[in-house]
Order: sequence, then structure tokens, then C-alpha cells
Amino acid sequence: MHRTIFSTPIVNTLLRGFSLAYLKLAGWKVLGSLPEEAQKSVLIAAPHTSNWDLPYTLMVAFVLRLNIYWMGKASLFSFPFGPLMRWLGGIAVDRSKSNNLVAASAQALQNACGALQLVVPPEGTRSKVHYWKTGFYHIAVAAQVPIMMAYMDYERKISGLGPMFLPSGDLEADMLTIKAFYAPFKGKNAAQFEAG
Repeated sequence: MHRTIFSTPIVNTLLRGFSLAYLKLAGWKVLGSLPEEAQKSVLIAAPHTSNWDLPYTLMVAFVLRLNIYWMGKASLFSFPFGPLMRWLGGIAVDRSKSNNLVAASAQALQNACGALQLVVPPEGTRSKVHYWKTGFYHIAVAAQVPIMMAYMDYERKISGLGPMFLPSGDLEADMLTIKAFYAPFKGKNAAQFEAG
């Protein structure tokens, strides 16, 4: 995987200090930690309802000492922002093309040297959706890594890592369990999030 803000020496230390200070001053609490067996994992990013989710996610990742990569729509990577977005951990996803993103993502997780957490928003957009995309689940199954239930609750100003989830292979049953965990959380634009 490409070098990111999280793997750039000195910069990552400075930004971790900034993130700790900013979140504390803004009244946010960061909870949870990454278990040793989830050093390589897929992180669900929900609720995802605002552009503000990205900077907050980056700060929370610094606080928790994560090494995240995140998927974003290809237009975010247009000139002149592409190099910056990739340095922030971004991976461009072209929604108009049918490509094997699941297999490629799973292979990248398996081939990574050291810790790597792939952040995937199941809604696939900041707009309200009634059905979650299941790519995050299929990536975890194919890569044989756990799913970490990461969350951001703007109402209570809490963010972090919830429980580690091991896919059973029963997608429908597993999605019910996962969505039940996310039901209480409120995104920045709460009306746009539906975990039910």
C-alpha cells in the first residue's frame, strides 16, 4: 500500500498530538482500542452522513494509533487533490465501473506488511440509503480478517471502536447483528442514517 499520513514519521506524531488536543477541547471522547488479532481488519465507518466524517475519522485514527486506508468516490481524487487524498489514506473508487473491488481489497489486506485497517462506509454515500452495501463484509470474509465496528456519534460526541466481529458466513444474520449495534448512533445529519 502507498505511504500515508499515518506512516510518515514526525508528521504522524505531531498530528496525533493535535488530534488529542482538538478532540478534547471540542468535547469528544474516543473509546475502545484495536485488539491484537485485529491489526489487519475491515473497519465499518458508520454513520456516514457528512463531509466532516473524514477529518474526524482521521483524528480518531491518530488517537487510537491506527493505520487506516479509506475508500472514497473517485471525484475526490481529481486534480489537484489526488495526491493529498491518497496521502490521507484514500483509495479512489469509481462507482460507474464494475470492477472487482472486493477481491483487490482483500488481496491488499493479505499482502500488507504489518498493521492495516481498511475503512469502508456501508452506506456508500453521505445521502440517506435504506440498504447497506455489503462490500465490507465480503472483503473481510475473502481476506479472512475480522470486522471492527467503528462508530461516530455526533449527538453524544463519542467515537471509537466497538466490538470485533467475526463473520459467520450467514450474511443476513450477521447484518442484523451489525445493524443492531449501529442503531443508537447519530450521524452529523441524523435524519440521513438508517441502521434498521
